Amino acid sequence: MAHPTTFSVHARYDSMFRQIRLDLFFLSMAALVLCGSTRLSAEDWPQFRGPESRGVSEAMELPDRWSESENVVWKTPIAGRGWSSPIVVGERVFLTTVTRNTGKPEDAKPGLYFGGNREKPADVPHAWKAICLDRKSGKPLWEKTLHQGKPATSRHIKNSYASETPVSDGEHLYVLFGDVGLYCLTVDGDLVWQKELPPCKTRYDWGTAASPVLHEGRLYLISDNEDASYLAAIDAKTGEQVWRVERDEKSNWSTPFIWKNELRTEIITPGTGRIRSYDLDGKLLYELSGCSSITIAMPYAAHGLLYVSSGYVNDDMRPIFVIRPGASGDISLRGEATSNEFIAWCQPKAAPYNPSTIVYGDQLYVLHDRGLMASYDALTGEVIYEKKRIPGGRSFTSSPWAYEGKIFCLNEFGKTLAIAAGPEFKLLQTNELDSTELCMTTPAIADGQLILRTGDAVYCIAKP
Repeated sequence: MAHPTTFSVHARYDSMFRQIRLDLFFLSMAALVLCGSTRLSAEDWPQFRGPESRGVSEAMELPDRWSESENVVWKTPIAGRGWSSPIVVGERVFLTTVTRNTGKPEDAKPGLYFGGNREKPADVPHAWKAICLDRKSGKPLWEKTLHQGKPATSRHIKNSYASETPVSDGEHLYVLFGDVGLYCLTVDGDLVWQKELPPCKTRYDWGTAASPVLHEGRLYLISDNEDASYLAAIDAKTGEQVWRVERDEKSNWSTPFIWKNELRTEIITPGTGRIRSYDLDGKLLYELSGCSSITIAMPYAAHGLLYVSSGYVNDDMRPIFVIRPGASGDISLRGEATSNEFIAWCQPKAAPYNPSTIVYGDQLYVLHDRGLMASYDALTGEVIYEKKRIPGGRSFTSSPWAYEGKIFCLNEFGKTLAIAAGPEFKLLQTNELDSTELCMTTPAIADGQLILRTGDAVYCIAKP
């Protein structure tokens, strides 16, 4: 590991103190919001990768060991197939699935491979559903069928028709099925409004996956496809479109991120052609090129910086970009440069393909699909350790999560590898669950519990 310069050390501590001040400000603002129009609490996990889209929890007494017979509070089977992650609001767990009237979906083998494309959808009626479970017992509280019919589009064998994670404001649940519709329900399961979405063609008919995000009464959803890509703002109360901007992009699968930084609030949208930032009215603020040909990972913020990655495994360019607030215009790197006025640092060949990266403490950790992990200084981009083989890791699609000094990585076989946070790579623990289908989702963390979805069930895991 390279020793940081004195300048880097001072920059790191300046950034840390600045981030502490920002965190205190935003926490106070969040407290006002939580006491006002919503019923969300600090214990909730209301969207993909949690309240800050980072996959990090500061809670204590969370479980680090589990198996089918250890630390499982409950296990609830889920019919159908869905790669949407569970979310938690109060004592309720929400998720989505799609079932078939007859038969079952084609089995998907794990790993990265060619040949998973399917040109025609199954000629069988399906049901698109939202499900609510009791967080204490795992018992189903309600199940709502939101759409029925034969699929209008096909899917990659490893995708599902319910891959978008829902989002909640504490009073309502917002459910997106990418080429079927957007739905608003009360947390008790009553339909408030629905907005039909036309089917769209995706690259190689792989299907959709980008989840909606919610900010100050508006839903933001992105549809990067082969027909007509766009970013749209939807009024969360009525379902009416507030604005829509067309995007010069083809298919991508990344969920947008609302970046509330020290200068302004931005909508961050990774893409194949360009990473773009918009203001809350849909005006383009800045953009940069240099991404890989397929973008999946979700952006997030830490230490006052924005982290964006794009890493299709067959591309030479697989960059991680780290961006400072306040940019405008085209901020693309020129030539062999790895930084400029607004790009704090870039590692041009470091990004994973499916998983999002994670910043925990002062380190950024990269989980690669084929079972490798690397780490970088989150503030400078310096290598802390190169790619290390995760013993028994194999194939990964889920994004990692972190708490209590550990990075957790769930592979497609239901095995979670706990890796020590810090400058040395060390496997601490292997936890295994039974699953007859692939595990492709990222868990929720709430009130001392880990809510983890495998291919065929939801588990609540906690210490005794």
